Amino acid sequence: MKLKETVSWLMGTLQGRLFPALEECYKKPLTDREKQLVKVLEIVRVESHVPKSAENQWLGRKLKEREAIARAFVAKKVFNHKFTSGLINDLKRSPGLRHICGFTSLKAVPSESTFSRAFSEFSKGGLGDKVHKALVERHLKAEIIGHISRDSTAIEGHEKAAKKAKQEKAKKPKKRGRPGKGEIREAVEEKRLERQSKQTAEEAVKELPVVCDVGTKKNSKGYKETWIGYKLHIDVNDCGLPVNVVLTSASVHDSQVAIPMIKETSQRVTYLYDVMDAAYDAGAIYKASRELSHVPVIDKNPRSGEVIPMAPHEKLRYNERSAVERFNSRLKEEFGGRTVMVRGAEKVKLHLMFGVIALFADQLLKLAH
Repeated sequence: MKLKETVSWLMGTLQGRLFPALEECYKKPLTDREKQLVKVLEIVRVESHVPKSAENQWLGRKLKEREAIARAFVAKKVFNHKFTSGLINDLKRSPGLRHICGFTSLKAVPSESTFSRAFSEFSKGGLGDKVHKALVERHLKAEIIGHISRDSTAIEGHEKAAKKAKQEKAKKPKKRGRPGKGEIREAVEEKRLERQSKQTAEEAVKELPVVCDVGTKKNSKGYKETWIGYKLHIDVNDCGLPVNVVLTSASVHDSQVAIPMIKETSQRVTYLYDVMDAAYDAGAIYKASRELSHVPVIDKNPRSGEVIPMAPHEKLRYNERSAVERFNSRLKEEFGGRTVMVRGAEKVKLHLMFGVIALFADQLLKLAH
């Protein structure tokens, strides 16, 4: 379904038919937040991606209950709850919210430990990535996108940084010139960007570290900031809809993720420009973008103190990058990006992906107004 058709469907079906039907079923009218949740869940359809069967079903729970719990996790992001206990309290207080999520009665609301086991199952199955990929396929595949803005954001973890492996002793500096007779020199190790240009997106992403560690970056004022946790790398279109998301260790430099993201995003949607900041200013990234018929618009990284200004037409294109900055801000402030309370890359990724898919739906609804 094209984006324009989706917006028309949202305005007609949800507003004109669904809400009046729901309010007839409940004694109390739905609150504005509950109406927003209904819209988000109708777009996301998370329950359709919950596994129909599982090798290790937790406590023999029925499929309908697993689907209701998945919907409740989306509600947690829409209501911006920091803890699952807050979500459970809301479910117990509000009959409307219970029915929206799919719980038939007060007794049907699971315990916090059951929610936790469900979350573990969903994280192992990659539920968040499946739902997000389906959203992009359904709403953006048929579109021609002008700009893909690429950036990363710091994610503070709720765990200790992994211990670094012991570094090997520094190798002796290599002699200049040709090797002597009978001398055997070690082959020069291939750099990651060079290797990524030959790999598929999946192969390149698998090589990236995802353990919790220490990250450092400069803030907008030029001062260094340090955090323990992860980095979320995001591709966003002109309308602020997330197209591709990759989680890595906090120490991974932005440039190390660009090439696999360019390849993966190119498989998902058709777009024209790759817009990135100076962290991505590397020859291999320009090459990867052009090979896939895109135009790279990348801010120049001043080397040796020399600042190379962007051309006027590039400056105009570069302004589109504000879309990804707004997305990062909303993810952190409104959809749980600052409240990561789980541990391990799989669970952290799912926690963030529930926020990403809720934000995708919310942004789509904003386009409808």
